[in-house]
Amino acid sequence: MSRYRGPKLKISRRLGILPGLTTKKSNKINRPGKDGNANGDTNKKLTEYGIRLEEKQKLKFNYGLTEGQLYRYVKEARRRKGVTGLILLQLLEMRLDTICFSLGFAKTIAQARQLVNHGHITVNKKVVSIPSFQCRLNDIIGVKNNANSKNLVETNIKNNQENNIPAHLKFDSSKLEASVLDYCDRNDVVLQLDELLVIEHYSRR
Repeated sequence: MSRYRGPKLKISRRLGILPGLTTKKSNKINRPGKDGNANGDTNKKLTEYGIRLEEKQKLKFNYGLTEGQLYRYVKEARRRKGVTGLILLQLLEMRLDTICFSLGFAKTIAQARQLVNHGHITVNKKVVSIPSFQCRLNDIIGVKNNANSKNLVETNIKNNQENNIPAHLKFDSSKLEASVLDYCDRNDVVLQLDELLVIEHYSRR
């Protein structure tokens, strides 16, 4: 299944705020679909499967993943020792495009993915053009040493760096470099979801 390229506001109306998907807000408050206007006035509720599915879709759309990619991350999280839900989030937060988004290099993860694809981002002084590249502890995330790349990222930082940078990243604005100090803490993940329901969803496959 290919990556979603349809209307983003429609997704955010259905699933809630997805900071990695879009910064825009819809003027409509109802869920999409012909029954959207009635959802607030009826006792219609999602099934348990529907609730788990929506939590899974939050991850999928926020991080811009295909179904196959997310399933592989879940399998990798199960394989590692520790709390599976937290490990899953840590794997996603250590993606290069996600780190660029967290640093304010882009306003959405989709824009960060494009930034990486076009060769503007370096890891340990080497250009990496793979958005899904899994960063490691002590990696140095920087900007390619040319005027176009630096101007682009500096402009994006001024416009996008509204929130504090997560504690597991250390950013040097003078060098446009960040170092990965640790794996992210659950409180550093801005996406609101119940990751345990995502694990449950895949456990039933």
